[in-house]
Amino acid sequence: MSAGTLYDKVWELHRVADLPGGATQLFIGLHLIHEVTSPQAFAALDDLGLSVRHPERTVATVDHIVPTTSQARPFADPLAEAMLATLEGNCARHGITLHGLGSGRQGIVHVIAPELGLTQPGMTVACGDSHTSTHGAFGAIAFGIGTSQVRDVLASQSLAMGKLKVRRIRVDGALQPGVYAKDLVLHVIRTLGVKGGVGYAYEFAGPAIEALSMEERMTLCNMAIEGGARCGYVNPDAVTFAYLKGRPHAPAGDAWERAVAWWSSLASGPEASFDDEVVFEAATIAPTITWGITPGQAIGVDETVPTLEQTESDERPIAEEAYRYMDLRPGAPIEGVPVDVCFIGSCTNGRLSDLRAAAAVARGRQVAAGIKAFVVPGSEQVAAAAEAEGLDAVFRAAGFEWREPGCSMCLAMNPDRLEGRQISASSSNRNFKGRQGSATGRTLLMSPAMVAAAAVSGHVADVRRLVAAPTTPEPEPASRRA
Repeated sequence: MSAGTLYDKVWELHRVADLPGGATQLFIGLHLIHEVTSPQAFAALDDLGLSVRHPERTVATVDHIVPTTSQARPFADPLAEAMLATLEGNCARHGITLHGLGSGRQGIVHVIAPELGLTQPGMTVACGDSHTSTHGAFGAIAFGIGTSQVRDVLASQSLAMGKLKVRRIRVDGALQPGVYAKDLVLHVIRTLGVKGGVGYAYEFAGPAIEALSMEERMTLCNMAIEGGARCGYVNPDAVTFAYLKGRPHAPAGDAWERAVAWWSSLASGPEASFDDEVVFEAATIAPTITWGITPGQAIGVDETVPTLEQTESDERPIAEEAYRYMDLRPGAPIEGVPVDVCFIGSCTNGRLSDLRAAAAVARGRQVAAGIKAFVVPGSEQVAAAAEAEGLDAVFRAAGFEWREPGCSMCLAMNPDRLEGRQISASSSNRNFKGRQGSATGRTLLMSPAMVAAAAVSGHVADVRRLVAAPTTPEPEPASRRA
């Protein structure tokens, strides 16, 4: 299976039928559900007298509405409690596996599926959540879908879709210290625009991509949707296989070797033809931060807010809207902008490596006076691993709150919300108006390390300076003293 792109190969392997009008009926290998977009879909099945076609291919968790300060049942919010109870009932009725609170496997849907080995190369993955593109990091083709499509997948294990074009985004060279996958993807979106990927799947390739860990690749693919692409993916390689080996749902024994051989055959070959290609130089990318109200309104931390004269004519109306909403002056430095809230977490940046990067900045420092800073692990497994390493103690010593797993302030469908005109340094994926729970709240997207830098500085800060600077050593635990 050497010809074509990975996207082409996976598409053909899952093609069920060609439909009138040019769409394809595509088989979905893994369907992920949660408490927000599934209730109406299950209700529609009931109305039609249908059952779930392949319950063994559907996996559920709870993430969007769960509180992160206390997850004791019943929840204080009766609507959140009702949504969770509905998911529990629907999964029980249809024989669907639910990774619920306290199971040891609960968490954000796009965190738990990879860590359980559910997401594998060559799969088609669907979920009623925009950031399903995350799973493309494994060489899967993953789509966020709407509630009516959730119903369709539950009923038929397939979707009607039109085939996309494929753009290869090649990143040469290596990222600088203090620059992460989040900075890279914000730079790509800044350059190509939030609509630049419409009609495309993005294949991320090149030396800088190959050097990324699996968790960094997930960050990259997670935000492909923010650049307008329907999905993003990375070809499977030794990094992919090392991550998957030994995970609960990964092949084992002789099946493992066969799987690796097949997965390897899926990668885009040297003869693969792309509809478009864009090349970036990794070394030119600085820590990147959004200044406006779309992920494409982003600049390096050492740059200034662009003026209208520096903005393309068709982008000037939204730039003017962003100036007003964000209360930022064109031409002013982004470094030094004060923040009120610092949030580390989300399906973009709530994994163990993200917490390690942020903890390295927080260690030996203190959250600035008046700043609310908190860390929300992406899953129960991430929380347990972080606590085993003592990362929670590092954050607490620095003045951060350590929370329970969930989506938290990414979209604020829970008690974690901005208030009034607060401005947030956030490791999440969207900076739309009102995204973090306040109709007038403001969001600056950045990497977890940059969020930690903002927390201890009280304002937007270049993490490269903090990482290079000495920190106050932590007192040695009593158990280790002579």
